[in-house]
Amino acid sequence: MDEPPPKSGWLERLGAMLIRKPEDREQLITLLHSAFERNLLDSDALSMIEGVMQVSEMQARDIMVPRSQMDVVDISKKPEQFIPFVIEAAHSRFPVTEGSEDEIIGILLAKDLLRYYADPEEFNIRDMLRPAVFIPESKRLNILLKEFRSNRNHMAIVVNEYGGMAGLVTIEDVLEQIVGEIEDEYDFDDEEDNIVMESDGLYRVKATTEIDNFNEVLSTNFSNEDCDTIGGLVLNKFGRLPDRSESVEIGHFKFTVQRVDSRRLHVLKVEKLVAEAETPAE
Repeated sequence: MDEPPPKSGWLERLGAMLIRKPEDREQLITLLHSAFERNLLDSDALSMIEGVMQVSEMQARDIMVPRSQMDVVDISKKPEQFIPFVIEAAHSRFPVTEGSEDEIIGILLAKDLLRYYADPEEFNIRDMLRPAVFIPESKRLNILLKEFRSNRNHMAIVVNEYGGMAGLVTIEDVLEQIVGEIEDEYDFDDEEDNIVMESDGLYRVKATTEIDNFNEVLSTNFSNEDCDTIGGLVLNKFGRLPDRSESVEIGHFKFTVQRVDSRRLHVLKVEKLVAEAETPAE
């Protein structure tokens, strides 16, 4: 008796479906979703394939961190002046400016600042700088990703048609368009509490934290009549989606935006301004 043929993998089964030769992008997407509905693709595979297709049509301007939200290091400042800022921002790379915010002279790796603590007298930030890569706003993301991989750069400065700085893009920004959000050591773990005390009177809070939970942990009395989450409370106070590092005072607390994308708030830094005081209802 003949043995049954081996069960084909999802790639082979998907290939069999594509024999129909879709004539345009819409037909291809329809076929992919049909494959998902037939359990030939799982949701992760479908999402990544769609992400790859999307990246091939997106430009640097579509995902860049705008100039107003960039964290940069001014080379005119002494290390003891900008190192606290580097620690708080918690990035691995920083554009370095000289003279004006548009004058990027290189990229500083945060890890290179360890040399300052080894020998502060001999430390020279100019010697630490890596070359900055400049790209136009119209740069296609699939081409940019290929260049990131070939030249081993992880950050590019985006410039507009007049040569002015428009923003920056990292390799992580591009990859997130394909695989979804990439968490790092400074992000919340899914299992971590919504509110984490970093020091006395200073907290890191998920924007999705319910106001009732916030009130319970920090002994406040914010109203949840107009919104359910602490992020909604902050958005209502701003009246718009704020940029990273912007702050607002509500009651006896200062809320600073630590992480935000083009659509929503993610993480807030919350500082208690008045000790032993209960925040009045908003």
